Amino acid sequence: MALLEVKNLVKRFDDKDVLRGINMELSEGQSKVVMGPSGCGKSTLLRCLNLLIQPTSGEVIFKGEDITRPGVDIRKVRADIGFVFQQFALYRHLTVEENVTLGLRKLKKMKKKEAVEKAAHELARVDMVEHRNKYPAQLSGGQKQRAAIVRALAMDPAVLFLDEPTSALDPEMSREVVTVINKLYLDNITMLCVTHDPFLAKYISDSILFIDKGVVVTEDIAERLFYDHADLRVKQFFMSVIDHR
Repeated sequence: MALLEVKNLVKRFDDKDVLRGINMELSEGQSKVVMGPSGCGKSTLLRCLNLLIQPTSGEVIFKGEDITRPGVDIRKVRADIGFVFQQFALYRHLTVEENVTLGLRKLKKMKKKEAVEKAAHELARVDMVEHRNKYPAQLSGGQKQRAAIVRALAMDPAVLFLDEPTSALDPEMSREVVTVINKLYLDNITMLCVTHDPFLAKYISDSILFIDKGVVVTEDIAERLFYDHADLRVKQFFMSVIDHR
């Protein structure tokens, strides 16, 4: 059974269908990337999957339960889905360590000592221990994103969602974050990542879903999508992305 299964997911804003029947699966230990033209519905899809946006219709089955049905405990669902945002979303008045331990103490009811130890373990995974007492304003963009990733991982989620994790970074910081996410990929962390970055997509994915006009056009491995796909529309998109990069 898939950890996450999406069936005919539709999201309509006013009279515009942004998602027009998305179907996909994600198994435990898999890492998939979602790519496609601007405005195709990538980020909307991610937000529908953890109910930051309520889908118009369709099913999102997470751990065997349709989480779109009435009466579902949304807070419980979100506690099991880590979310890393494009703009980091760190609390500016808290240190890195405090950002990481906040959810552990408030949601998981950990004692302070246990939460700090857990934070230290996760910060060590991404070489951020030395920055634990700094505030977000004292960090580089890459360090902020690493802190945001640690905050999500510390909650031990069943799956990690990443929404354009490198788009707010310059090339050097982007590579830094790609390296961190690649380590998670090699550790078999279950991930679903929206990105426009072909370098990131190549190094953190088992497969890539190409979305256009609100539907999944194809799903394939990076090598075929980037260099040898039969669909002219798909080939042109990835050629333009690579050339632009």
